[in-house]
Amino acid sequence: MNIKKKLYIETYGCQMNFSDSQIVGSIMTDHEFETTDQIGEADLIFVNTCSIRDNAEKRIRARLKEFNRYKKKKPGLIIGVLGCMAERLKEQLLEEEKMVDVIVGPDAYRDLPRLLNLAESGQKAINVILSADETYADIDPVRLESNGVSAFISIMRGCENFCTYCVVPFTRGKERSREPETIIKEARGLFEQGYREVTLLGQNVNSYKNEAGIGFPGLMELVASISPQLRVRFATSHPKDLSDELLKVMAAHPNICRSIHLPVQSGSDAMLKLMNRKYTKKWYLGRIEAIMKYLPDCALSTDIIAGFCNETEEDHMETMQLMEKVGYDYAYMFKYSERPDTLAARKYKDNVPEEVKSLRLQQIIDLQQKLSLKSNKADIGKTFEVLVESISRKSGEELAGRNSQNKVVVFPKGSFKPGDYVNVKIESCTTATLKGTFVA
Repeated sequence: MNIKKKLYIETYGCQMNFSDSQIVGSIMTDHEFETTDQIGEADLIFVNTCSIRDNAEKRIRARLKEFNRYKKKKPGLIIGVLGCMAERLKEQLLEEEKMVDVIVGPDAYRDLPRLLNLAESGQKAINVILSADETYADIDPVRLESNGVSAFISIMRGCENFCTYCVVPFTRGKERSREPETIIKEARGLFEQGYREVTLLGQNVNSYKNEAGIGFPGLMELVASISPQLRVRFATSHPKDLSDELLKVMAAHPNICRSIHLPVQSGSDAMLKLMNRKYTKKWYLGRIEAIMKYLPDCALSTDIIAGFCNETEEDHMETMQLMEKVGYDYAYMFKYSERPDTLAARKYKDNVPEEVKSLRLQQIIDLQQKLSLKSNKADIGKTFEVLVESISRKSGEELAGRNSQNKVVVFPKGSFKPGDYVNVKIESCTTATLKGTFVA
């Protein structure tokens, strides 16, 4: 009997990276590896990386130094860097991080078996070639660290929006979409395995297109039609492309979740122009109005960058005012960190002092905390259908799940289990969580 080698994968960054790690897991299990969650057992360690912010890269570099301890104990151990950081830094990683054996970009995962053969023979192995057509559509992902209830499905890869602050178009290449039948097959297979929620992923899902002429609204309708018991989510929408057609499809299918992540980045037209976001504040607010028209119970989340190049106090205040006007349910908030090779790094000075960035970010966080608490308090007394995902982290006597609005709901366990739909009446809340009890 062949004893399989063990693969340990650590993933950083966006949902697309987690989806990619599942593709890598599938490729490697087809080549005599099995996955493990115990790093000390590993014969092969992959770290799937993110280059969106400088902090992410610093964390990964620190982690690589920790991996070196395992390599000293097990000289045959192979360490590989995957994903966006591999694409961006290429040979630099091999030179600086001496323990790294394999560097693989997001479009080269099929080449992993060959690259590992090179690494096992003592050579350094690298493939960071970007593809114009790779979508991994034929690969059935291994659901790493899965709760067995919710899963990600990558429907497209790459980005061509070229926001000036963003490195993604340079690390993930051109947009290309999977054919709809492969997506439907994957979603239906997940439902038949017991999964009850899928999230369709893309850098800008609204740009989805294929040879059959089916756009993203049509794809959403096809996935939602698999079963009314299958919840459907998506991430991420670019505000310039969010259509009324999609909102009408969402309104027609109750199992398409009432939650839209619509990154605004700034509430200032001057900043939006410098960021090359291709919409104005007026356009963005018009899209919010359309969402509320078709989906009045829809939750809204966003991304916000504090301290982008040339940002004034007035620009910052415009962002705060927009946040209050929209009333976001939650947000992902960051200080601007200049990324090498982006348009902003080439064209603009990163000229907002670090202490000013930190102050503005804290003001944004403080405001969002108030908005999130206000949103959650408004849900007290309401009853929501909750899809149970797991035992609560704080108590073995409670379950945790999410409602259609993507809010975490905690309630007494009773006889329910992950994968069940439960009606829960909300009785109290924190900034991050709704708490309630089962109602028949």
